[in-house]
Amino acid sequence: MTMLDTVAGGPGLAQRRRLVTEVPGPRSRELAARRVAALPAGLASGAQVFIASAGGGVVVDVDGNSFIDLGSGIAVTTVGNSAPTVVARAADQLARYTHTCFLNIPYEPYLEVAERLNALTPGDHQKRTALFSTGAEAVENAVKYARTATGRDAVVVFDHAFHGRSLLTMTMTAKNQPYKHGFGPFAPEVYRAPMAYPYRWPSGPENCAAEAFSQFAMMIDAQIGADQVACVVVEPIQGEGGFIVPAEGFLTRVADFCRERGILLVADEVQSGIARTGAWFASEHEGLVPDLITTAKGLGGGLPLAAVTGRAEIMDRAHAGGIGGTYAGNPLACAAALGVFDEIENGGLIERARAIGDVITRELRSIAETTDIVGEIRGRGAMMAVELVEPGTREPNKEAVAKLSKHCHDNGVLTLTAGTFGNVLRFLPPLTISDDLLVDAFDVLRDGFAAL
Repeated sequence: MTMLDTVAGGPGLAQRRRLVTEVPGPRSRELAARRVAALPAGLASGAQVFIASAGGGVVVDVDGNSFIDLGSGIAVTTVGNSAPTVVARAADQLARYTHTCFLNIPYEPYLEVAERLNALTPGDHQKRTALFSTGAEAVENAVKYARTATGRDAVVVFDHAFHGRSLLTMTMTAKNQPYKHGFGPFAPEVYRAPMAYPYRWPSGPENCAAEAFSQFAMMIDAQIGADQVACVVVEPIQGEGGFIVPAEGFLTRVADFCRERGILLVADEVQSGIARTGAWFASEHEGLVPDLITTAKGLGGGLPLAAVTGRAEIMDRAHAGGIGGTYAGNPLACAAALGVFDEIENGGLIERARAIGDVITRELRSIAETTDIVGEIRGRGAMMAVELVEPGTREPNKEAVAKLSKHCHDNGVLTLTAGTFGNVLRFLPPLTISDDLLVDAFDVLRDGFAAL
C-alpha cells in the first residue's frame, strides 16, 4: 500500500484502509445516540460513523478507523479534503474578515472567482457570473435570469433529473421519494421531457437519441408552446438520476432546437462541473455552449459556494437588487474556490480525473465478468457508476445495491448510491486519491459481489 507521510487533513494521515474497531465503533455509537436525541429523524446520513479527519483519499472516524473515500462529500471535496492551497487561502481570508455581505460592501475575492468562471466556462462570448451559496440557489437563480431575459414563464426539465430541494428546484427534480413526497404543492410552469437514457430506452439505445429528441420537441412545440418556454434545464451527466450519460447527439439536438426558438439552455453542472469528469465542465464532452451554467459542490472545496455564469446580455437583464443573498459569495468560500482552481491547475487534476476513470472502468469491467447482475457501467472521468439488475433482466436490483453498500461500509470503503430506482452505485473519489487505494476499494467491492 502506498503511504504518504503528510497530506491535508492532519499530519501523518496514512493513505490506507484500516479498521481497528467494529463499524460503527464505540465513539461513533455514542455520538449516534446523542444525534437521536438532538436531531430530527428525517435528517438521515448514509455512513454510520462520525468523522475525525480526512485528506488524500481517506476519511478517519472518531474511533480511528480509516475508510477509503469514494464519495468526496457528494462531489464536493474534488481536490481532496482540506487541500493545502484551499486551507491556506481560506485561513488567510479568515484572519482578514469573515463577512460583509457583497450587496453591502463588495470585496475582491468575489470578483476573482467570477473572472475565473467567466474564462473557464464553455464559449468565447462575453459572460457575467453571480455567486450564491448552494446548488439549488444557483439553479433557481438561473431560472430567474432566464425568465427575466425572455419574458417567458415555462421551464422544461427531464426525467431522472435532480436540481435541488427548494420549492422550485424540488419541483424540477424528478424523483418523488425522498425528495418530494409530502412536500407539495409544487411550483407551476415546470414541464418534464423524456431523458435519452440509452440503457433503459424502450426501443433500444440505437434509437434513443432520435426518439427522445422527437418527444422533447413535440412536447414543447405542440403541448407547451415554444414561445412560452424560458429555458430548458439539463444535467450534461445526470447525478442523482444515476450518472446517466445522455445518448450521443441528444444534447446537441436539444441545444440547436433551443437556439432556433429563442429558448435558453441551462446546463446544471452542480455535480459534474469543476474538473470532475476529466474536463472543467461536462458540457465540453458534448461540445455544448450553454447560455447559462450552474456550478457548486466542488467549486468551494468544502465551503458553501455556487455560481451562475451566463451570457452577458442575459445576466445584465435582471434589475438592481433583484438577485443576491446575505451569504451569497461569502469571502471565505471565494478564497477557498481560488485555492480549488490552483489545486486543479497546478496538480494536473483534470488529467488525473481521466486516469481515475480508466482505473474504475477497468475494475468494474473485471467485476462484471464474475456476476450476472451488472446491467451497465457508465460515466466520465471520476464520475462513474454501475447499474445493477436482477439476473437475466433489466429489472432494477435495489436490494443488491443496499447489500453492497453495507459490505463496503463495514469493510472500510465509503460509497454512494443513486438512481431513480435506487439500483445504482456511484463513485466520486477525490482526484487526489492514489491508484493503490482505488484498487483496494474495488477489491472490497469485488468481495461484496462474491458474497451476493
